[in-house]
Amino acid sequence: MSARRLLFWIRVCIGILILGLVVSGVTAFPLRLELALGSDLLHATPIAQWLPDAVGWVDRVADALADADVRYPFIAYGTDWLAYAHLVIAIVFIGPLVDPVRNIWVTQFGVIACIGIVPLALIAGSVRGIPLGWQLIDISFGVIGAIPVVIAWRLTRRLEATRMHESSAELQSSAS
Repeated sequence: MSARRLLFWIRVCIGILILGLVVSGVTAFPLRLELALGSDLLHATPIAQWLPDAVGWVDRVADALADADVRYPFIAYGTDWLAYAHLVIAIVFIGPLVDPVRNIWVTQFGVIACIGIVPLALIAGSVRGIPLGWQLIDISFGVIGAIPVVIAWRLTRRLEATRMHESSAELQSSAS
């Protein structure tokens, strides 16, 4: 694969990751509204009969957020920081978007961060009383996020090797 094509696919993978980070960041701001809407939608579908425990959990979380918003609105400040962190991490990935070889460390960091979601979800989820099904949903974000990042990492290593090979070939031809 040519260096140009490798760079294109690396940028596609990093772009997907950036988009996911931005969407999950922006959607962390209006959690109360989203969960109230989600609860209403779930009750308007057969899912309420098919998965009553999952719908009950969504209702419980929606009620807790509504209560906290009325009684303790400052609690939402924590999720505002979570949202901000997602947006900042998305900005960091502009480095590999521009120059993936030079910024491969960011891509490697992304892989580590995705892997770290698994123990965090399992440990903190268990300590906080989060149902296993919900922990698995949280884990899926790490697994899904890891796919484009791992692909970008592998393609970046191939791009680096391709560039080294091309520059070596240019040096040899200019020396002749």
